[in-house]
Amino acid sequence: MTLSPVSAWQHLVEETRERSPGRTFDQWFSQVQFESFTDGVLALRAENDFVRQFVSDHYLPEMCGRLAVQTGLSVQIAWTLGGAFDAPVVEAEPASVMELPLSSSPRSALLRAGKVVAPMSIKEPAPFPADIDPRHTFETFVLGPTNQLAHAASVAASGGVGPRYNPLFLCGPTGVGKTHLLHAIANHVRSMRPDAHIVYISAEQFMNEFVDAIKNKRMDEFRAKFREQCDLLLVDDVQSLAGKTQTQEEFFHAFNSLRQAGKTVVLTSDKYPQNLDRMEERLVTRFSAGLVADIQWPELETRIAILRKKAEADKLLVPDEVVIFLAQSVRRSVRELEGALIRLSAKSGLLGIPLDVAFARQELAMSGQLRTQETSIEDIQRAACHHFALRSTDLVSKDRHKSVAFARHVAMYICKQRLRSSLPEIGRAFGGRDHTTVLSAVRKVEGLIDSDPHVRAHVEAVTRKISGEME
Repeated sequence: MTLSPVSAWQHLVEETRERSPGRTFDQWFSQVQFESFTDGVLALRAENDFVRQFVSDHYLPEMCGRLAVQTGLSVQIAWTLGGAFDAPVVEAEPASVMELPLSSSPRSALLRAGKVVAPMSIKEPAPFPADIDPRHTFETFVLGPTNQLAHAASVAASGGVGPRYNPLFLCGPTGVGKTHLLHAIANHVRSMRPDAHIVYISAEQFMNEFVDAIKNKRMDEFRAKFREQCDLLLVDDVQSLAGKTQTQEEFFHAFNSLRQAGKTVVLTSDKYPQNLDRMEERLVTRFSAGLVADIQWPELETRIAILRKKAEADKLLVPDEVVIFLAQSVRRSVRELEGALIRLSAKSGLLGIPLDVAFARQELAMSGQLRTQETSIEDIQRAACHHFALRSTDLVSKDRHKSVAFARHVAMYICKQRLRSSLPEIGRAFGGRDHTTVLSAVRKVEGLIDSDPHVRAHVEAVTRKISGEME
């Protein structure tokens, strides 16, 4: 049965709300009033021009395209700004909409009333990157204390609520969810703007395409792809550009062209911009010009939530005690964590072995993933970062700020006290520092720990944090 125009619109509203991350749709459409839909003219009221522009750019192209298909009408938008709101569009009911007066000539009536009538052209969907995983969305990303900023900034970059920073630079160690967020941005932009040209590429692929373009004399085509035919550029592992002088030069011009045209650029890296070795200063400056959001290794509660969500998504029956055991044993890479869950579930099912903690312990030991009770340098670094509220890369960076240097000294001191690691080994783990630097830090803390109660309290707090993680 063909839906009436009003019913089709109401159905579309609900469908779009479900496709939007979090409360993004409601937050914008609570400032939009549905007034009527007659003879292909969709009349909406917005609280202000900013809301009208945002909704027009990020929601209406897709919504009106689908509305045209459902109703067989050529859809046009008529906006009214300001005025009293009877009810926001997200609360409107078909009955109240049907009571609105219908003009025999809605377009002319709307024009006489001084309303803005904008023709809505139905654009063809743009090609979508084949290597974007449709399962990686904002809804499937597990939020935790270590990734909240990166997640919020990614939602904003995709056209969600909040200021949009350009570029957005996501950084952190491997396997913590940076690529997931890149895919989520692409998937959300695709759902809101099917005609948007999205380019998703790794820095290494960018270099390979650049070399290939030079070799085959196709630089015009290459530059058009990254400068003119791109609305959203997503670049993974930008640190791979290090030392590639010509590639950096080309990337610099592509980056500038997109930003000057108001196009969004999102980058990921395992290091902060200022810590990127052999990267041109002008690129480092531009990478830092927007928002740099780091993602740290997930804490225990987040790791448990990740495993539960993965088990639910893949319809795996995993006992709670096994989930907790895995979260305690595999503490860093989310990929490794999810991989361990899938492998255990598969082997248990195929061989008919009960999926319990004993089986999980045996399998993790065989694969080398079983965490021993011996503290590692990484354990101490993570505990120090948590205690001093630092980012995961601060302790290994060149930052000599007093607060960072003190945290680094405390961590080095605890490493020397608790581990059998040599001074050179500790130095390498803290950003390649010389063993004399480590020795100096250790002696400095040793000299203060008995005389300064504040230093002693910090050392004890970090030590307690390490002990708690190891239990």
